[in-house]
Amino acid sequence: MRLTDYSEYALRVLIYLSIQDDRLVTVKEISEQYGISHNHLTKLVHKLGKNGFVETIRGKSGGLRIGRDPAMITVGEVVRIMESDFAIVECMQSGNYECRIVRACVLSGVFREGLNAFLEVLDNYTIADLVKPKQQLAKAFPVDVWSGAPYPSKISGDG
Repeated sequence: MRLTDYSEYALRVLIYLSIQDDRLVTVKEISEQYGISHNHLTKLVHKLGKNGFVETIRGKSGGLRIGRDPAMITVGEVVRIMESDFAIVECMQSGNYECRIVRACVLSGVFREGLNAFLEVLDNYTIADLVKPKQQLAKAFPVDVWSGAPYPSKISGDG
């Protein structure tokens, strides 16, 4: 099973916002820091905002910030909201199936159990857990996340 980029990018946005110390940031900034499409992030941030994960402030000095305490947002909750389809195999979907043994097969139950275990593990981690190495995360970006200034080593090409 592979999550979509949508879920991965949503988690990246929440990580970025969570290391900001309540500083407002723009979608453009996040897009540039991660090298992700601005248009893609705009749609994603809208969905995060509708679900209370991100607070959006409009206006000239507006921007984004984390919408809830990162310790209260589980990775599983974010993934469940961002993913549109958890059907690992055809028979986990509602509707007509091509498989001839679907009525007697236990394989879909095995996959459901595995999916539930996967999501249960994700429920054990919060965004706060993901940002514990705050200083290291902040230094991983090409531009200082707090001042907006490029790192000297990244300007000269040494880093």
